[in-house]
Amino acid sequence: MRPLARHTGRGQTDNSPEIAGLISRTALRDRPAFARLYEMTSPKLFAVALRILKNRAEAEDALQEIYVKVWNRADRFAGGGSSPVGWLIAIARNHAIDILRARRSGHDDIEDHGELADRGPSPEASAVAASERQRLDDCLGRLDGPKAESVRGAYLEGYSYQELAERYAIPLNTMRTWLRRSLMKLKECLEE
Repeated sequence: MRPLARHTGRGQTDNSPEIAGLISRTALRDRPAFARLYEMTSPKLFAVALRILKNRAEAEDALQEIYVKVWNRADRFAGGGSSPVGWLIAIARNHAIDILRARRSGHDDIEDHGELADRGPSPEASAVAASERQRLDDCLGRLDGPKAESVRGAYLEGYSYQELAERYAIPLNTMRTWLRRSLMKLKECLEE
């Protein structure tokens, strides 16, 4: 199984365009594209589920449910400026958190109770979100390259501080400092 590739500063490249294309083809019910999407992204999404659920068997079950959601919601992926890996990670993360909540509350899974109205954003909310995304991208552009990539890795792609420290070959505390200072700069920029 080929792992998810991304720019690491060591010659690897990001395969987000390929993943975005696979999601688009999955929206058209292209089973080979969906199989390839699973092959390329399942290790990362499994890691996200395992990190949240802390139970391998539960994470394996969750992974299957996550890909059912990806299959059913692929047509909702906006593409454009959004990260396909971030979109997939958000689905995995939200699903794993839903499992934790159901475990704590002792209630039935809401999906067992039929279809609910779509709670997706309205067109107005989507426009506001796109504007905010542009502001955030502009502010991220003001950070130097590795620090901006670290912020994206930690907060959009789900990497741990340790994974990022290893990627940039720096001590863990230095990575924490990078991220803390970068977030402070982003906050200042967004408040301007």
